[in-house]
Amino acid sequence: MATPDATVPGPGGTLDPKEKRKVLAGTMVGTTIEWYDFFIYAQAAGLVLAPLFLAPLSDASPAVAQVLSFATIGISFLFRPLGAIVAGHLGDKFGRKRILVFTLVMMGAATCAIGLLPTYAQIGVAAPVLLILMRIIQGFSAGGEWGGAALMSVEHAPVDKRGYFGAYPQIGVPCGMILATFVVWVITAVIGNEAFLEWGWRIPFLLSFLLIIVGHLIRKTVEESPVFKLMQQRRAKSSAPLGRLFRKNSKEVILSALIFVANNAAGYLVIAFMATYASRPVEEFGLGMERGPVLLATTLASFGWLVSTLYGGWISDRVGRVRTFQIGYVLLAAWAVPMWFMVDTANIYMYFLGLFVFTLTFGLSYGPQSALYAEMFPAEVRYSGVSIGYALGAILGGAFAAMIAELLLTNFGASWTIGVYVVFLSLISFVAVSLVKKNIQGVDLHADEDEPTSVT
Repeated sequence: MATPDATVPGPGGTLDPKEKRKVLAGTMVGTTIEWYDFFIYAQAAGLVLAPLFLAPLSDASPAVAQVLSFATIGISFLFRPLGAIVAGHLGDKFGRKRILVFTLVMMGAATCAIGLLPTYAQIGVAAPVLLILMRIIQGFSAGGEWGGAALMSVEHAPVDKRGYFGAYPQIGVPCGMILATFVVWVITAVIGNEAFLEWGWRIPFLLSFLLIIVGHLIRKTVEESPVFKLMQQRRAKSSAPLGRLFRKNSKEVILSALIFVANNAAGYLVIAFMATYASRPVEEFGLGMERGPVLLATTLASFGWLVSTLYGGWISDRVGRVRTFQIGYVLLAAWAVPMWFMVDTANIYMYFLGLFVFTLTFGLSYGPQSALYAEMFPAEVRYSGVSIGYALGAILGGAFAAMIAELLLTNFGASWTIGVYVVFLSLISFVAVSLVKKNIQGVDLHADEDEPTSVT
């Protein structure tokens, strides 16, 4: 292993606590805002976009229109690997800071644009075309965001706290989910369902403009710290061609993708499917529950995801990241089917409890992810490797999870079949993470490109 550059914080971390807090705050807040933008669309896809942008089909067949509306969530995922490749290459060459700001602004611009789009009734087929174009931009942005935020925190953590530090950008996802669902709930409660369908759905998208300003100001503060300057120096010196990633680390890319599929699929069921399923009419394969309480219960249940993610990162520093992932996927598989029987009671308290326990299982297979991925790849291609692996895992996992859940529900008429789908994905991810060598924990993250591969 190569000795770290003297100007770069070493494996034990030499930055003072104030600078580390800036990094953690910048990655967490920025990631929260980025995923708020992404999840607002997922919420809208389940609640209002089908009748607004697919009006003729929605009138003829609401179920088919809803499936296609969920499919538009997945379209953006197909462009996340492209965003990961571009951002990863630039991040490995020039540093994290510019890429993080660029992806944040790009996501916010696309989100605001969706809030201004005319509907099918106003411009016809051009409406869904423009909607899909904005989703593509969102997907490109999301593909580049996660890797930079995750590595910014992990690469400056003390060796024995990488899992905990890496959990901070991870909790941006449940925080973004909580914020998105809460905003939709508040607006619906204030103006009512009819007004929300007519015009109120635009407000959450337009609010992204204010959030982007806040996020940019926070990240600007972090950019001026020595942490980001040192990272830029190291990246400029150690950049490597993208081709090297696939020549020498293709196995790590594949494993990192498969490790993520079950967690991402389960997460997107909560994000995009659960509230829709619970609140739509029984004749449309729903539970007929009142939308307002369902949105509030979903918001509160998501706090389980937040807490368990922090705990998952923390505990992985003690029992090992592979072991933490394994326990998480066993718990996820064990609860994936029973949850639906609680949800199907159509009782708001049972709905909340079932969903809350479900989100608690996410953290053990999400909190340690940043640290595990960082330790799997050498420094020269780390941004590219973790970003592309994450993006591919998202395509295989969450991209079409809501659509697949909708198809299973309409074809079999039993929600528990969705749980079987999650169990199957959990088995795949369990096997994949079990193939990662357990002795990679604590490796020198500043090792040069000749470091041997870390997986079997």
